[in-house]
Amino acid sequence: MLLLDYQNVLIESLLRDRFAPDATPTSIDQVVSDFDNVTFHISTPTSKTQILVSLAIKCYPELVKYGAQQVLEREYASYIVEPESGYDFSVQLDLEQLPESREEKDDLVRRVSLLKRNAMAAPFEQAFDEFASLQEQAKQYTSESAPQGVREGGEVRAIHYREEEAIYIKASHDRVTVIFSTVFREETDRVFGKVFLQEFVDARKRGVQNAPQVLQSNEPPLELQGQPGLAKGKGEISYITFVISHIQTFRDYFHYHIKASKAYIHSRMRRRTADFLQVLRRARPEETAEKGERKTASGRTFRVQG
Repeated sequence: MLLLDYQNVLIESLLRDRFAPDATPTSIDQVVSDFDNVTFHISTPTSKTQILVSLAIKCYPELVKYGAQQVLEREYASYIVEPESGYDFSVQLDLEQLPESREEKDDLVRRVSLLKRNAMAAPFEQAFDEFASLQEQAKQYTSESAPQGVREGGEVRAIHYREEEAIYIKASHDRVTVIFSTVFREETDRVFGKVFLQEFVDARKRGVQNAPQVLQSNEPPLELQGQPGLAKGKGEISYITFVISHIQTFRDYFHYHIKASKAYIHSRMRRRTADFLQVLRRARPEETAEKGERKTASGRTFRVQG
């Protein structure tokens, strides 16, 4: 199965070309689309040697609420500039002031191409820190005497990164639970989705003990009680729960393989139809040159008297 890259491959390729020792600075003005309606703008608005990379993401205000600004400042530090108009976050790279070593240049390319991933990482990091804190607190109590806050865990962090779809993250004293809500508009997608999700659910039953626990339902799980705007009882909505950087790309990975499976089945159907047509063409009697002429099974011809 295909595992999607975390980084934006187009940004990575473009920066590697511009960072090459023999590269000639040129003007850039490219808009790059990523998964989940994320948009990048790579440009040289002031100088050919200064590359501006900007990010626009639907859920950015929620990410800032969960610490995205601190994570991005940690990762990009002196490269951060005022966000470009229409975008949420920007970094600027000066080709005349790049790191000297190749390893440092490669690291900078990797970090910039991971801009979306690093922004989305903030609520996960916050939840992991809360998990560590709750775990330490829980050691002081038994399961019966633990305070309600320790037993029930922390707040639910909601990231509405697509229309009608969201990621929910909740830390407890013994786990971090990640829940995806995803929409299936077509009946065939719901069938494929159910098959794929059942494979995730059954992985442990087949002896894959290291597989994360996965649950699937059409109703919101208990961890989401009290969350506003949850869709209930609709067949086109599914909630996928993981108890655990692959988790960020799960939704894209999941829907990609549904589409790939449908394309594979359609290609098999087209090939089978072509085989049937070929059989029919072979079964069609050959037309003879003269009217009234027929062939025997051995290939000899004879004339039929009318």
